[in-house]
Amino acid sequence: MSTNALIGGVIPGTDVVKRAARIGAEVKNIKLSGDLPDQTIAAINSLLLEHKVIFFRNQGHLNDAEHERFAARLGKLVPHPMLGPTKGMASLLELDSTRGGGRADVWHADGTFADAYPKILVLRAVVIPAFGGDTVWSNTAAAYLDLPPPLQGLAEDLWAVHSNVFDYAGIARVREVDKKHFDEVFTRTVFETEHPVVRVHPETGERALVLGALVKHFIGIRKYDGQKLFDLLQSYITAPENTVRWNWLEGDVALWDNRATQHYAVNDYGDQHRVVRRATIEGDVPLSVDGRSSVTRLKVTD
Repeated sequence: MSTNALIGGVIPGTDVVKRAARIGAEVKNIKLSGDLPDQTIAAINSLLLEHKVIFFRNQGHLNDAEHERFAARLGKLVPHPMLGPTKGMASLLELDSTRGGGRADVWHADGTFADAYPKILVLRAVVIPAFGGDTVWSNTAAAYLDLPPPLQGLAEDLWAVHSNVFDYAGIARVREVDKKHFDEVFTRTVFETEHPVVRVHPETGERALVLGALVKHFIGIRKYDGQKLFDLLQSYITAPENTVRWNWLEGDVALWDNRATQHYAVNDYGDQHRVVRRATIEGDVPLSVDGRSSVTRLKVTD
């Protein structure tokens, strides 16, 4: 694409700067708001589908309400099923490093314990530490393409159970406040959902891997064998070539396509304060390559 071209007829190609070959682009010279023209929103969505995660610097004008107004232009806002929204908001969730659940240092896609998990997340940096606290995203569609054909075929036949009850303490750097939050809030309602390991993206038609920390086990495969298979497939997702790392500044906004990415919040900032706020856009139920839908098998509230 020529850098002189207009994306969607409104965003100059020169204002879109790739951050890595396979994923991620920074979009310059846009002031995000709920009042952007429809054509600009369509162009932003097009860039999101192409780059999987897009970044906007210098959005310090956004407050919580305007953050949600902009996010609502991309789809229906939904609250987190267990954590709920910030008071007075429809969807906005605050992740504060000083509180339990504020450090998501595991590879995951958001909400895959449910069937129609979120399609887009809009994250805004509010308080950023002097060092550390980056987020890394991975392109799960590129990871699928990297699989040798025999592994692609195997992955397409696999289904996995995802749950919000997973081995959190075994894979993350868990503080006591995090464990308390996980036990008392995050797993207060227990979800288990069967997803295809390969889903067909509803807008691009791409095939993308659906894995991450919330996978409990593969259907029909013993746990020991399943863990080795999970590690193999997940290694393609976390290969550095399929990732982009963002160094946050206060006022930054990131949008990502949760249907074709995983992400990891790097927990390397010690006791420094980090606060980000996230709006969530309702997703669709994944379809496998043979057209079967994901199914929630268990939803139990204590």
